[in-house]
Amino acid sequence: MAKRDYYEVLGVDRGAGDSDIKKAYRRLAMKYHPDRNPDATDADVRFKDASEAYEVLSDSEKRQAYDQFGHAGVEGRNGGMGGGFDGNFGDIFGDVFGDIFGGAQGRRGRTAAQRGADLRYLLDLDLEQAVAGDSVEIRASVMSACGDCGGSGAAPGSAPSTCPECSGAGQVRIARGIFAVQQTCPRCGGVGKVIADPCRVCGGGGRVEQQKTLRVEVPRGVDNDDRIRLSGEGEVGPNGGPAGDLYVQINVRDHAIFEREGSHLHCQVPISFTQAALGGELEVPTLDGKVKLRVPAETQTGKLFRLRGKGVHPVRGGATGDLLCRVVVETPVRLSEQQATLLKELHQSLANDGGEHSPKETSWFRAVRDFVERMTGT
Repeated sequence: MAKRDYYEVLGVDRGAGDSDIKKAYRRLAMKYHPDRNPDATDADVRFKDASEAYEVLSDSEKRQAYDQFGHAGVEGRNGGMGGGFDGNFGDIFGDVFGDIFGGAQGRRGRTAAQRGADLRYLLDLDLEQAVAGDSVEIRASVMSACGDCGGSGAAPGSAPSTCPECSGAGQVRIARGIFAVQQTCPRCGGVGKVIADPCRVCGGGGRVEQQKTLRVEVPRGVDNDDRIRLSGEGEVGPNGGPAGDLYVQINVRDHAIFEREGSHLHCQVPISFTQAALGGELEVPTLDGKVKLRVPAETQTGKLFRLRGKGVHPVRGGATGDLLCRVVVETPVRLSEQQATLLKELHQSLANDGGEHSPKETSWFRAVRDFVERMTGT
């Protein structure tokens, strides 16, 4: 029976590039693979045809001969192709699907030492510690090399041996239908070595969980979610691999007085009705100690005062921020009868004076009047 054209089998043009040919074969191989079509009588034939076409068209020399002479140009070039394709399905399929079945990695094995995992530690700090910097001692639970076996996993006096199943490769070749794939060795789990006499302390794993005491040097100016890396203080790697890193993530606790915004600090300063009206001098707390703040007469609630250089020095450099103090005028409470009478007299005096003693109130009522006039057309 005459053979179909290889380009027609793969469904590509004669000018198709190598990547297009590989993609076409991948699609057909996945579609007609016998393991995925156990009830389809023609799946095996279609899969063989696609593999035969790919074996020729993916080889530049064979493809050139095929383009020039057709099937006659490639007969006898690969074992028994003249009487039906007899190529190496495992090599062809692994070339295209090696990333799925781990062909290249499987051939190398997994016996090489692997880097240990990185760890994260959440460090709570007071605002004062974060702004000024500090040296803090922490205790972290990490996987460290077993002290009894030195990380080998074998009992003292013994050593791991090469896995007889995979000969140390960590992978075994398993036949699947008409081709073969490589899989993780079931005996050694891909490590390439087996332990006849495991360490009693670590159970053969080579690692044990330990509590480590570490000192963290916190630079001044750190803020929430900043991280400090402690190199090599993470988990020790399998097979004697190097340890990962420990990342200390900063969490700054809420402060009773200050709120931080970048390099600036904010606080609210309550002042009395009389202080706001007459003015005066207040003591304001900062992270460096108390400072004097002069409040001018007729200060309104919400007035913002800036104390330069009393904020935070950024951890990544730059100018030190400011402390922004917002005054809040407090209304007197629990007045005595005499105090209430005095306030009434003050209110009456202000009303009889005729002056604008409440500028915000006056401007607000003027705005309300103008709004009502626009709405009513009066």
